Amino acid sequence: MTEFSVIGAGVAGLAVATELVARGCKVQVYDPAGPPGPHGCSWWAGGMLAPWCEYENAEEAVLRLGQEAIEWWASKTRVSRQGTLVVASRRDLPDLRRFARRTEGFVEVGLQIMDLEPDLHAFSQGLFFDQEAHLDPRLALQDLYISLLSKGVIFHRTQAPKRLENAIDCRGLSARDALPDLRGVKGEMLVVRAPDVTLNRPVRLLHPRIPIYVVPRGADTFMLGATMIESEDSNRITARSMLELLSAAYALNPAFGEAEVLEIGVDLRPAFPDNLPRIRRHESTIYANGLFRHGYLLAPALARGVADLALDNQSSEMVDEDFA
Repeated sequence: MTEFSVIGAGVAGLAVATELVARGCKVQVYDPAGPPGPHGCSWWAGGMLAPWCEYENAEEAVLRLGQEAIEWWASKTRVSRQGTLVVASRRDLPDLRRFARRTEGFVEVGLQIMDLEPDLHAFSQGLFFDQEAHLDPRLALQDLYISLLSKGVIFHRTQAPKRLENAIDCRGLSARDALPDLRGVKGEMLVVRAPDVTLNRPVRLLHPRIPIYVVPRGADTFMLGATMIESEDSNRITARSMLELLSAAYALNPAFGEAEVLEIGVDLRPAFPDNLPRIRRHESTIYANGLFRHGYLLAPALARGVADLALDNQSSEMVDEDFA
């Protein structure tokens, strides 16, 4: 039985460990921060499995590889397959048409919006991506963690030893000591409780200043996200970002004006210059990194690529052959 050491217990590390275990490998995981929690950038994700929507400003690989994620996650955690609704106010309909030109896999909706989301009565036109899905990132991380424990994976709450055979480095931005072309892209989000709002699926509002996405989390709670800032400061949310998130949510449904703010989240997403993930091998270590804003969407494909390379020496499109 081949043995591997995975370094990092975020979504990338847990997905890689899950894939290796599924192929009959023995795995141990090192993360000094411990099990998944608020210390990791994966904790603050939206959890949208939305490859068709993401294609609006992403490469074709995100659309194609992201479609694998829905079934992969559905076999491991609870996934809601209610699709994604994209709307815009009347004055912003040119943005909706531009979004439509850059994406695929949707149907145009008008009066049907009221059937899909009765609380969005202010919107008369939208795009419905019926094949998309979403999950609760925190539940998904916990489910992967518990499943790995049940299959004999040992989690070490320590730094990984300096020399490890068959190591898979999934440390995210902490891996810049080995991957100098990584950069941090700051994301800011809010979790709110809004008892007077009902949404059945993720909704994206194309807003003139800040296009926002709202993801239902159950129990009257919603995750509001949108911002991406080229910044290494992960410790605070700016006042402007918070105001813009809340004002965009208010534009979606005025009842958000009475929402209770439960959490404020800030993270740094690891990204390479082209915003696509990379698998790199140097000596006995494989590096899997650069998921950018597509952590849950592309982690399954990244994990598959790592396992193919580690076990069969099979190269995938994510493998960077020029890295040394």
